[in-house]
Amino acid sequence: MKKVLIALDYDPSAEKIAAIGHSIAKSQGAKVILLHVVADAAYYSDMAYSPIMGFNGFIYPGIDEMLVKDLLQESHNFLERSKEHLGDDQIGILVKEGDFVTSILDTAKEEAVDLLVIGTHSRRGLDRLLNGSIAEKILQQSDIPLLIIPNKE
Repeated sequence: MKKVLIALDYDPSAEKIAAIGHSIAKSQGAKVILLHVVADAAYYSDMAYSPIMGFNGFIYPGIDEMLVKDLLQESHNFLERSKEHLGDDQIGILVKEGDFVTSILDTAKEEAVDLLVIGTHSRRGLDRLLNGSIAEKILQQSDIPLLIIPNKE
């Protein structure tokens, strides 16, 4: 194993996902890349969304481009802090913009990773119906070995 991609969101479980993925990669002597995907900016403003990065409230149609730039910068800062927390200055970081599933899978292929590490929120009911399962979609579409770390609330 030479390269591991760890896809993180802003959920508090991201620290756990990063630590497990990093530990596995290091045990195999593999390079680690942390990835965060910025999708629709409105996702970050959902009233039910945990505002870890400080983006809470409601965003109206016509989202300002500055907000998207701010989200991209904050995502980069988030990954830098994650990298510092892991104590490994050799970790690569990437911030992509687009659909979660497509961006994660495309990045995994572009980076020629040997393992993809993601978390799942174990959503149920209406939340799962409306949001779907990113982990499930990645599992169905990926030809790269995948480690899915459950995070039950």
